[in-house]
Amino acid sequence: MKKGIFDTHAHYNDKKFEGEGEKLISFVHENGVDYICNVGANIKESMESIELAKKFDYVFCSVGIHPFYASELEENWEEKFLSLLKNDKVVAIGEAGLDYSQEDFSKKDQFNLFEKQLDIAKTLDIPFIVHSRDAQDDTLAIIKNFPEVKGVIHCFSGDDKLAEKYAQMGWYIGFTGVVTFKNAKKTVRAALAIDEDKMVVETDCPYMAPEPLRGSVCNSSMIPHIIQKIADIKNISYEEVLEKTRNNAFSLYKIKSKEV
Repeated sequence: MKKGIFDTHAHYNDKKFEGEGEKLISFVHENGVDYICNVGANIKESMESIELAKKFDYVFCSVGIHPFYASELEENWEEKFLSLLKNDKVVAIGEAGLDYSQEDFSKKDQFNLFEKQLDIAKTLDIPFIVHSRDAQDDTLAIIKNFPEVKGVIHCFSGDDKLAEKYAQMGWYIGFTGVVTFKNAKKTVRAALAIDEDKMVVETDCPYMAPEPLRGSVCNSSMIPHIIQKIADIKNISYEEVLEKTRNNAFSLYKIKSKEV
């Protein structure tokens, strides 16, 4: 196992990369990023994510359906979903969950999709990547109904008390460039509250570029800014945060060192 950074959540097949995702993956790998998990958000993107991961030994992927697609599912989506999960490069289900940020959405449809994917994760004993936006109470309530399922709360946006609850339940907390933002006091308090053993770092690229690069198209080479911010918050060394978050990522995704 290499000693560099593990970006636990990226979208290198996103259109913002204008088809340059593969080149960027090679670039960031040459600049200290040893591992990446490229995350799916619907069936099409999950298929693309698998194909991308197949091209690089150090890239893993997930299969998931984001809540934005909860009301427009294909009739045979579950059959395709289960088929994709059989691929060896898939290490998680997600990102999936609840998102109440848009005006027109069906809470019922989002609940059903979230619970169905959690049930599949429970059956297959596979980690889960949770997306939760403006839906913290409902997200926690649903997750509590699936105590066997563990994973990561992606791009955590809750307070320190919520972070502690998830950590106590055995979940990891994903910190993005948001933790570096000047107005991110709540996220900073969450990072301070939980133990380093429950932290992972992620870019969510091409989104969430950290300070001082905020506003640019994000990529995994920017993750040292996130690691340094966490080190400053926790009053520990950069190297300690790097090692902890990398090892946590391997534990999160159940990847053994002999596999990479």
